[in-house]
Amino acid sequence: MGVSFAQEYERAPKRLKVSAEDEEELEEGEESDSASPRLMGEDEEDEGQRRARWSSSDRKDNGSETHRIAPSPVVHVRGLCESVVEADLVESLEKFGNICYVMMMPFKRQALVEFEEAQSADRCVSFGSQEPVYIAGQQAFFNYSTSKRITRPTNADDPNSGNKVLLLSIQNPLYPITTDVLYTVCNPIGNVLRIVIFKRNGIQAMVEFESIQNAQKAKAALNGADIYAGCCTLKIEYARPSRLNVIRNDNDSWDYTKPFLLRRERCKGRQRQAILGEHPSSYSDNGYGSHCPLLPLPSNNRFKRVSHHDVPEVVSYPLPQSSASYMSHASSAVAMVSGLHPNKMNCTRIFNLFCLYGNIEKVKFMKSVPGTALVEMGDEYAVDRAITHLNSIKVFSKRLNVCVSKQHAVIPSQVFELDDGSSSYKDFAMTRNNRFTSAGQASKNIIQPPSCVLHFYNVPPCVSEEDLQRLCTEHDVPGFIKYKVFDAKPSSKTISGLLEFDSKTHAVEVLTVLNHYQIRIPNGSNPYTLKLCFSTSSHL
Repeated sequence: MGVSFAQEYERAPKRLKVSAEDEEELEEGEESDSASPRLMGEDEEDEGQRRARWSSSDRKDNGSETHRIAPSPVVHVRGLCESVVEADLVESLEKFGNICYVMMMPFKRQALVEFEEAQSADRCVSFGSQEPVYIAGQQAFFNYSTSKRITRPTNADDPNSGNKVLLLSIQNPLYPITTDVLYTVCNPIGNVLRIVIFKRNGIQAMVEFESIQNAQKAKAALNGADIYAGCCTLKIEYARPSRLNVIRNDNDSWDYTKPFLLRRERCKGRQRQAILGEHPSSYSDNGYGSHCPLLPLPSNNRFKRVSHHDVPEVVSYPLPQSSASYMSHASSAVAMVSGLHPNKMNCTRIFNLFCLYGNIEKVKFMKSVPGTALVEMGDEYAVDRAITHLNSIKVFSKRLNVCVSKQHAVIPSQVFELDDGSSSYKDFAMTRNNRFTSAGQASKNIIQPPSCVLHFYNVPPCVSEEDLQRLCTEHDVPGFIKYKVFDAKPSSKTISGLLEFDSKTHAVEVLTVLNHYQIRIPNGSNPYTLKLCFSTSSHL
């Protein structure tokens, strides 16, 4: 395999599954185009997929199934349309019996549905094997899960229990998620008392409603819905705590019963002397400048259709344009990155890492500040995403610091040679390796925080596990400890799979070095561009 960083882009088109036979591929090859965030409850999704196996050899010509999995109260539903929400499943399937829990898998277009009785699940699966069952206007397919119960975050002994606090996992968060955004989405369904947003692994939030009934309505109407078209998808579970404790009202937490709750003072008494005094006027308390309004909710978003089961109609809400909560989004499309390894980081490697969160226009190392670079991205939202997911991660034994730059553009001045011989400035505006150049392309890039598992794709079928391991050795980066390749169609010209590493840091370093590596094969006219991104999987 030869190497050159030619600007080659050959992204596999995203598959649209329209039948049970197409859905068969999803089990092993779900991540063939991009990765989605692994948040709380995501392990149960993969577990549900592994347990609810479908045998294509058992499928009859008329599309029915002979069920070899032992009957279970839990039914695995596949072939759902993209706009489906939990209420749609309840509306279509409650005729088979009472439903006590639903777990949505939005990006997989699947769900697990738990009935109160195994006989109800049996009626559902049997009926679906003989006659079509439509959910939100599209035929769905059913099979038993070998699990007898869907794992819940709370109240494990009572399958019908609920909670007035919901846990929201925001998947593919292309735009900032603030308390204002979530309040605007949730409050029309039921009175919201408190919201707390946290970003330990991706973006999650807890929303406390006035009553359990309001929380149940919100879960039914919003579970699986998009806040914005094609992104910011909600996966909702009942949370463990029954009440939220909010100490201040800001972008990440808000107590709506105490509208005048102030920020808690960090300390009392004498404060340290500030060298430069107060923050510059161009910055707010949280280090960001003036905001721009988020995109309005589209008229065809998932909120438009909900079931009639005591759930109010949800409409496209106009977003508050003047709220202070929106000041969390960056005032500049330029990020400043410090803590870069002087010998191992260059413009191309910064691009390889940051391109997962937005288009990269230009990268320039600062001559006056060693180990620091300016990265001009496609817009302020991309800078927000880079800060959320890359700030404080370790790369080559050095911890990165990613923040908003005061500069509004990168100017190619004072260009010099880096330690590895490459230029301190590079323009990436025309590269085909940018992954957000159109709305369709951007929707395939699921925003995912760094993990110890990398998803690889666009690799020629002749490349083996040993070839990839040798590639890591040749570039002096850690090797992977586990390897998995997805089943591909016979006509497919590329393969994809997963690589697991000892640590998240190792995975970050490999992605930084080998993302967009040019794989050349004998007698091949054009090289294959190796594509890497962080996977949803926490292990193989």
